[in-house]
Amino acid sequence: MTIKFIMSTAPELLTSRHVAVIGAGAGGLVAARELRREGHRVVVFEQGDQIGGSWVYTADVESDPVGLDPKRRVVHSSLYNSLRTNLSRESMGFRDYPFRRKEGKGRDSRRFPSHREVLMYLNDFAVDFKINELVRLQTEVVFAGLGEGGKWTVRSRSLQSNCVDEIYDAVVVCNGHYFHPRLPHIPGIDAWPGKQMHSHNYRTPEPFQDQVVVIIGGAASAVDISRDIATVAKEVHIAARSAEEDKLGKLPGHDNMWLHSMIDSVHGDGTIVFQDGNAVHADFIVHCTGYKYDFPFLETNGVVTVDDNRVGPLYKHVFPPALAPWLSFVGLPWKVAPFQLFELQSKWIAGVLSNRISLPLEEEMIEDIEAFYLSLEASGTPKSHTHNMGMALVQWEYNNWIADQCGAPVMEEWRKQMYMAASKNRLLRPETYRDEWDDDDLVLEAEHEFANYQN
Repeated sequence: MTIKFIMSTAPELLTSRHVAVIGAGAGGLVAARELRREGHRVVVFEQGDQIGGSWVYTADVESDPVGLDPKRRVVHSSLYNSLRTNLSRESMGFRDYPFRRKEGKGRDSRRFPSHREVLMYLNDFAVDFKINELVRLQTEVVFAGLGEGGKWTVRSRSLQSNCVDEIYDAVVVCNGHYFHPRLPHIPGIDAWPGKQMHSHNYRTPEPFQDQVVVIIGGAASAVDISRDIATVAKEVHIAARSAEEDKLGKLPGHDNMWLHSMIDSVHGDGTIVFQDGNAVHADFIVHCTGYKYDFPFLETNGVVTVDDNRVGPLYKHVFPPALAPWLSFVGLPWKVAPFQLFELQSKWIAGVLSNRISLPLEEEMIEDIEAFYLSLEASGTPKSHTHNMGMALVQWEYNNWIADQCGAPVMEEWRKQMYMAASKNRLLRPETYRDEWDDDDLVLEAEHEFANYQN
């Protein structure tokens, strides 16, 4: 099946807007492509010196390793040097731009490639769709707010000039959410004498040579980093809220790794006590505890807020009803296959801005948001997990709903099956899932569809 997206309205009847896209990561790049496809005039603001967002690696770390000091020198990359994707390239790429294996200098042809290969893919995407000409590199947006006449004032600052104000019809926020560390409350942490770091500032294992390290977290980064550090550390102890009681203790296949329940308290003599009753004397704590949403440039006069990591109120995680469609967000959901979700959200935004797609009335969007929040409360989902789509089929239902709004095909079944197969394989083979798998039939199905793809 060749994927084609067809506009249902004659081009001459569509409205062209002047749109500011904030961020040139995967979300910003595909937003720029979809907006331009729909006939909009686009400027992409990127404060870094290259495109790629979260996929740009740097050895630099912040001046405050845990990220608490508001005056710290901020580094936006959270990549560690050894990172490989935890999704296969077939299920990771944009729907109409396959993440194909490429040969050549520096390319990584593995099915679960390194972060450098993902950045190369995004650069290929930008070149093939001529996105680079829309991007202003090393240009930071310091203010974006609604002004007179319903227009948006975007104030930016580049290395070459002072602040410049420009007027836009709409703003699409694509600044990512993997750079502002989130830390847990740990009783006694202020008196604990050891070193601390958030995974945002983790790059290589060398600083942990011969140390006793406690890693807090049970998600993908905690799994990777714990195993990376274990290659040089004396001991690695993982404190995970999701740890099952029958799996606590020494990890099979590792001489220096233990799994614990969450930390109960830490003490001035360097001791860390876990809720399972065990205790260790540690040198280092690494917080793999996630990130906060942060939009320091955005001024909405209180219309959009971040409350316990819930960005809201947002209709379908994208549009604030009171400001729709002139303000939108791409990429807030997490525990998803991100690139296709970004692509569909961007397609929806672009179509709404051109009047090809209609949004519900403001009151109806508010009612939908309130019903969604009530459903989260009824299911016991904490507010901080509002944008978590890792449960069951949530992301696929969401993607298909947006696809339907756009008049686009629903998600291919093989993508869902491949995503679920990878998730299962991570549990069965945590050490080797990137190099051993059982879904070759799905790979063949994906490659058959990719063979029909044309730019």
